[in-house]
Amino acid sequence: MIVPSRPWFIGAAALACLAPLGFWWSGALTLLVVADVVWVAALIVDAWRVVSEPWDTLEVTRETPPAFSVGRALPVRWRWHNRGRRAAHVEVRELFPAAFGDGWNVRRIVSLAPGAVAWEETALTPRERGHAREGRLFLRRRGPWGLVWRHGARALAWDVTVFPDLQAVALRALPTQAQRRREVGLRNVRRLGEGRVFESLREWVPGDDTRTIDWKATAKRGKPMARQYEDERRQQVLIVIDAGRMLTAKSEGRARLESVIDAALQLAYAAVEHDDNVGLMVFADEVQHFIAPARGRRALRQILEALATVEGKLVEPDYPMAFAHLAAHNRKRALTVVFTDVIDRTASDALVAHVGSLRPRHLPLAVALRNPELERLASARPAQVSDAFERAAAEELLQAREEALADMRGRGVLILDVPPSGAAKAVVEQYTQLKRRAAI
Repeated sequence: MIVPSRPWFIGAAALACLAPLGFWWSGALTLLVVADVVWVAALIVDAWRVVSEPWDTLEVTRETPPAFSVGRALPVRWRWHNRGRRAAHVEVRELFPAAFGDGWNVRRIVSLAPGAVAWEETALTPRERGHAREGRLFLRRRGPWGLVWRHGARALAWDVTVFPDLQAVALRALPTQAQRRREVGLRNVRRLGEGRVFESLREWVPGDDTRTIDWKATAKRGKPMARQYEDERRQQVLIVIDAGRMLTAKSEGRARLESVIDAALQLAYAAVEHDDNVGLMVFADEVQHFIAPARGRRALRQILEALATVEGKLVEPDYPMAFAHLAAHNRKRALTVVFTDVIDRTASDALVAHVGSLRPRHLPLAVALRNPELERLASARPAQVSDAFERAAAEELLQAREEALADMRGRGVLILDVPPSGAAKAVVEQYTQLKRRAAI
């Protein structure tokens, strides 16, 4: 689309000032007509010249980091190459992915001589996590004489992943490896019969348990050989996130699910640092993600990529389906950390029953997020009758919630009842205490 520029309209307005001269000078009208024809002809010529340069002569590519993190600014570069015969002066507005905010309001200017290459660079700070694919450039190229603008658009899709906030994880101080082995590893001994790790073979001697004899090694060496075991120190940590309606609400201006994701990420990082196997399951009315427990940075990377795309759903969670999936895919004993919330005993009956069913094979830890606004309402002094009713309702909800949590405690479930802002710190501290007490 071709649109006259501001300079052309200013020139047209200046020519219009010749019209009043026609009252005193008859040749002014003739001069005005000639000037108008020349000015319109200049507009047409400038438009033809800008149209004669196809859009594909202006090449643009974008270079982005492999991944972003919420709250951390990283540089993004655009490379422009003018393969046309004329200079290019282009105004650019870009439709950024939602994670980067409103980029449409940012106008950029690119000026290129024929055959020239130019680079743009800016630092972008994502505000939301997720995976971005959409993206489009809206271009406005000025004519060689500056009398017209040619409008166009070009698809330039993003393909980036915005991870949750990693700064808190990176800055959180953890014990050194040697200290962890002294304080945790040497004391973290499983009870007999709950799993041992093969260490080596040795010659069987009278008095040893005959069940330790390795018959294949005995046949191969011609003498009784016994398996020797060492106590198992690497445990399993399975993070389970309820992404149903309970965590879709906001608390103090932030989605509760975001606080859960931050806490899950810090717990996963702590488990990897302690050399434990860590896995993840996210569910609502269906299982969205399941990552079997594994060790090391590779497992942490898989969990990080899954957490980047988790979305809450306004649906009732299907707890029977989720815990059946969990039982089928993870039979080894694990510290199962369930991030969720409860309302009352009736509404949370399925959650209470299924989390309690994890005992005694697993060690369940339920992280329930409190509602600070509801607690403030329950403790506020009413100023009028309606406030008194609201306080009574809030107190009743909190009492029903506490009864549901007490029921879970009675089933052997560990409970962390914390505000969203303190969930990350509390769950990592609880995990560390369980490691020191050899409770996992």
